[in-house]
Amino acid sequence: LLFPVSNLCGKCRPRDTDLLQPSLNFLYCSLHQTTPCSQQRAVAVLLSSVSLLELLQKVLECTWLWSPPSEPAYLSSEDALLCSGWLLIASLLLYQHRYNTEVHQTLSLDLTEVLNAVTFRKKKPILLLVSIMQFLRAVLRQNFSSSLLVIIGQNTAQGATQPQPSSLQDAALHPLAMRQVFSLVVSLQNLLVHKDLLLSQAVVACLETLVEYLYVKNQDIALHVASQPWHRFLLFTLLSGGQKSFLQPEVLRLMTLFLRYQSSNIISQKEISQIIQEAAEANLAELPEATSRALHLFLCQV
Repeated sequence: LLFPVSNLCGKCRPRDTDLLQPSLNFLYCSLHQTTPCSQQRAVAVLLSSVSLLELLQKVLECTWLWSPPSEPAYLSSEDALLCSGWLLIASLLLYQHRYNTEVHQTLSLDLTEVLNAVTFRKKKPILLLVSIMQFLRAVLRQNFSSSLLVIIGQNTAQGATQPQPSSLQDAALHPLAMRQVFSLVVSLQNLLVHKDLLLSQAVVACLETLVEYLYVKNQDIALHVASQPWHRFLLFTLLSGGQKSFLQPEVLRLMTLFLRYQSSNIISQKEISQIIQEAAEANLAELPEATSRALHLFLCQV
């Protein structure tokens, strides 16, 4: 079925949402719900379809071309198609790297446009933001070096006008720039304040991957980003309101992140003691799975 469905997608236009939406979802599910042996063959089939990859290129570019709906929470058919496109590309990036599959057609994306889609998220539904962040995690994990993807649009002219220290930092983080890193971090923090479960999981995962990427590129920059004072304000914000417990998955994962990168100005011995005390008093068998996993990682990090 992968052959006819991928060929059918290649004959469509991005506006053919009624046909493309279930087709891309089928391809996505085929990649994720199969045995490893079949998964490798499925990746090879999809990456050999030049027309499918050309179609996906056009679909992704519609993210910053299509006008958003009047209601930001409303998932239109166009937005649903964009979600499917970003999730499928993120999966193809992951599995192409895992199996070192031959690539017959590369995709090119403007990194500035991708980051702006998250940073300036005007009227974008949550599911679309989550899908784009899945893509960002995939490219960050691969150090922007996938043979399937070509990153374009670095603003080298602006970098040349910056002071020398900034230029050195930008060179270390290439293709990202320091201003893009800080802009993305602030945007992720703002998204966390919404306290939406699906969004929170995606944001924290993206933040974790971003700091890991920075740490590989330049440890000083990674530690600088992880120790920014506004992270502590973010924790206070997340702990405000009805549920003050530290045993929230996104709070635990953030705490683990700050512990990992030794951000003692963000998380103190007092907070660590409070979390351990809450865990000791909780009925661990009744904790949600996401909370249990996050608590396990936190305690291992401690």
